[in-house]
Amino acid sequence: MTITRGTLLVAAAVLLATTGCADGADGEAAASCSGRVTFDSRDYLPTEKSVFTVGERLGTATIGECDDTPNDSGDGIPESRTGAYRIEGVDPAAGIAVGDSAAEAAPMTAG
Repeated sequence: MTITRGTLLVAAAVLLATTGCADGADGEAAASCSGRVTFDSRDYLPTEKSVFTVGERLGTATIGECDDTPNDSGDGIPESRTGAYRIEGVDPAAGIAVGDSAAEAAPMTAG
């Protein structure tokens, strides 16, 4: 499957969400909101790669929790799960796509 406009929007939303989390002290992104996902014992981070082809589903990835304001009474965003997909031509140890479906999957790079 070739990347669609919707997939680009999902990727942009992931990047905006991860850069929008701040620790409140100096405005830097909190580690808990880095956009990190874990799959097959590897950590992956969002990438700006804009053209890629989603391949077969590999399994389920874990999205780390985000609690960028620990002194706030809110609970933050809990850990969750999403699909992990192969990116054609890329070793899964180097990069995968993640999303609730192949059409919505955003690229991630090992980090």
